Amino acid sequence: MTRNLILGLALCGVTALAACAEVRPMPRPTSENIRPASLAPVPEGFAQWRSAFRSQSISRGIQPGVFDTAFQGVRLNREVQRLDRSQAEFTKAIWEYLDTAVSDSRISNGRDNYRARRQTVEAIEARYGVEASVVVAIWGMETNYGGFRGSTNVIEALATLAYDGRRKAWAEGELISALRILQSGDISPRAMTGSWAGAMGHTQFIPSSYLAYAQDFTGDGKRDVWSDDPTDALASTASYLSRFGWTKGQPWGVEVALPQGFNFALADNSIRRPVSFWSGMGLRQASGAALPNHGDASIFAPAGARGPIFLTFNNFRVIKRYNNANSYAMAVGHLADRINGKPDFRASWPRSDRALSRSEKKELQSLLTARGYDTQGADGRIGPNTIAAIRAYQTRSGLIPDGYASASLLQGLRGS
Repeated sequence: MTRNLILGLALCGVTALAACAEVRPMPRPTSENIRPASLAPVPEGFAQWRSAFRSQSISRGIQPGVFDTAFQGVRLNREVQRLDRSQAEFTKAIWEYLDTAVSDSRISNGRDNYRARRQTVEAIEARYGVEASVVVAIWGMETNYGGFRGSTNVIEALATLAYDGRRKAWAEGELISALRILQSGDISPRAMTGSWAGAMGHTQFIPSSYLAYAQDFTGDGKRDVWSDDPTDALASTASYLSRFGWTKGQPWGVEVALPQGFNFALADNSIRRPVSFWSGMGLRQASGAALPNHGDASIFAPAGARGPIFLTFNNFRVIKRYNNANSYAMAVGHLADRINGKPDFRASWPRSDRALSRSEKKELQSLLTARGYDTQGADGRIGPNTIAAIRAYQTRSGLIPDGYASASLLQGLRGS
């Protein structure tokens, strides 16, 4: 898993860089196979980088023999370079993402895997205080229950990213961590495989997160997240969530019904209020029941005013430490709920709408800024500045100020 750092462009497991785009679910980087044809002869620059990095690694405690064995046959991987540099023009709407992330087959397979490993996952839950269904859901999200763990040599992938320069410091740091894993004897260099972006095993840990949170739950002396047996990987995921403040028994969130005239400026994950505050405003669960009290909570409207609305709790934020995207955290939480037999959401998604492409988002930002609603740049990412600008425009235009970047909003801006 790639935790604290989320690799903005590709990694969205236990994270790498801290940039996984918000409402834009990123493609899972775990199933690709890097073709031998993508390996070019070692260029002089790469050889020079490797030599300098060898000296750096040794100065940081890596044994020369460990480095040399790990880098034997390692080349510049052109396919890793291509995948790292690519940016998708088109993204999915949240409901389309959930259609895949929480599909009937993924729910069914999750239940089957839970039953097949009940004794193990419930023992993990007992030790770490993280519900087994949540751990199984992350397993399903990251690698489809171990079906797509990635087959790229992790040393080669990270070396390519380090040499390429765009994320040089991050990739070199992860390489040092990977070499420390090899030096500890948990895995051999050839067996250390994963995604093109360096995430490893059933639940996709990057090397630094592995060093900090991986667990030897089987007691065989190795923290083996690569094995066909997912036990250590699942325990490692539970350990990670526990360390970041998971509260057992607390839901990720609940679907709610908003009172008429609700101020959508309050629908912001950065705004946290006691449940009593939200109840006092007239919010109820979508079922009509009173709101459960699990501490401070936020309102989350992933499709604006026209879709399901949620009250999210601290565990939602803990899941985002695993992958810093609201869509991912919501999918994990909802998949865990469905594995447990809970129903789908009550409200319907606005399926007549569609997700904006990256270029359309840039156009939206440019049009807002030109009309006096400054988005602080046009980068194609709908962040807090753009949401605030959308809300200001919607308020002045007599629209519901939900801050949602819809195709109809863009059309309106084009015509105004």
